[in-house]
Amino acid sequence: MNTVTLTPPSHALVGRVEPPGSKSITNRALLLAGLAKGQSILTGALKSDDTLYMAEALRMMGVNVTEVDATTFIVESSGKLTTPGGPLFLGNAGTATRFLTAAVATVDGTVVVDGDEHMRKRPIKPLVDALVSLGVDASAPTGCPPVTVRGNGKGFMRPRVTIDANLSSQYVSALLMAAPCGDTPLDIGLAGEDIGAKGYIDLTVSAMEAFGATVERIDNATWRVHPTGYISTDFHIEPDASAATYLWGAELLTGGKIDIGTPADAFTQPDAKAHAVMAQFPNLPAEIDGSQMQDAIPTIAVLAAYNKTPVRFVGIANLRVKECDRIRAVSLGLNAIRDGLAHEDGDDLIVHSDPSLAGETVKASIDTFHDHRIAMSFALAGLKTSGIVIENPACVGKTYPGYWKALASLGVEMTEL
Repeated sequence: MNTVTLTPPSHALVGRVEPPGSKSITNRALLLAGLAKGQSILTGALKSDDTLYMAEALRMMGVNVTEVDATTFIVESSGKLTTPGGPLFLGNAGTATRFLTAAVATVDGTVVVDGDEHMRKRPIKPLVDALVSLGVDASAPTGCPPVTVRGNGKGFMRPRVTIDANLSSQYVSALLMAAPCGDTPLDIGLAGEDIGAKGYIDLTVSAMEAFGATVERIDNATWRVHPTGYISTDFHIEPDASAATYLWGAELLTGGKIDIGTPADAFTQPDAKAHAVMAQFPNLPAEIDGSQMQDAIPTIAVLAAYNKTPVRFVGIANLRVKECDRIRAVSLGLNAIRDGLAHEDGDDLIVHSDPSLAGETVKASIDTFHDHRIAMSFALAGLKTSGIVIENPACVGKTYPGYWKALASLGVEMTEL
């Protein structure tokens, strides 16, 4: 399947679609279970490219990870990661790459953390610099993967680290999750208080505590992690809030009612904040701060194309270093639908809303840049406007392999080529 073209439905989309498990929580839980001695059963988990890369990397380091059904991992570990027989290949999975880069500092041996051509363009230098400051022999000559870590089996050797997390909160989460495996408490501080998606750090801490860790919040920019190690546990993973945004968008654009099985206020993931913003459609705010719901911004930006008034998205600079430059990708995609529909203003994105696009026929081929979120977001435009072609639709397998089937189950017709 090289492209998919959606036919705008003539009816409101009504039905029940349960989003897959959270990618962010699944990859945190997999790693924590791998660092815990004993057996952990992870239910509600996401099985997608990103999480399967993490599972396979753990297997390479001596962790027994089995998949008993479509949403369950059973993880059995000695509590120690061992030296793998070769590089850990993690595709374009940012969570797996960042989290494991810190975790393999506990390995007694050399580990290479690598990814595909897209991952090799995503910055990791701030995390590597933080590891070096903690006495870890780590290097990434290009500032991006591959990263080589020469572990001594002892983990972090110093009591405090300061990290620049302006590009990604995942750097902080990576250090937090590895810290309990050391011999002494570790204070992790931010270089300034600017950080992308701080809510994801809360998600990390919550998962760590479920596996027996103790984390203190010293101040707004410092966490103290105690050397407790981890305890195996059974852990349930909630549905993916980022995936839910596409279903919320489909509901709003078609005037439908889609039951996703989880109320918006029941999610603990930061992207669930998008629900309150999206609910204002077709009267979205003139300015939307995306800093704490970054993965939801492409969804809201496509929704904004059909809003009554223009929308400026701010606080989204970090979107330039995701699976692709998402600010650029969204701008290009919207302008493919109608020239001048969007433009970039520095790191802001302005969408010049045009409700008249609903019901029109265009000739627009959307370059997804192999990015799952671009593909899934622009599929929403295909619910209102004919002639929108999504390139490389299989890239949704990164986090939501069943996305196209989910839309089809709601009665959306698609042409695959």
